[in-house]
Amino acid sequence: MTRDEIAAGLAEILEEVAGVNPDDVTEEKSFTEDLDVDSLSMVEVVVAAEEKFDVKIPDDEVQNLKTVGDAVSYISKAQA
Repeated sequence: MTRDEIAAGLAEILEEVAGVNPDDVTEEKSFTEDLDVDSLSMVEVVVAAEEKFDVKIPDDEVQNLKTVGDAVSYISKAQA
């Protein structure tokens, strides 16, 4: 999967879980500050991403995923 495909998938998840406009989802956006994703929604985003991309994101890794780009990079590496 390309970074763009992963970002598009995350945009779908963020729209579903947190009501974020997919057009607002870019790699430099922060989940909490720019996209207003709270910690509970973030857990749902992680679970949905694990299912969608068939990866495991450990809890201690989730706190390092500050931006959409961080998540894209992590998923990209985890799929390799």
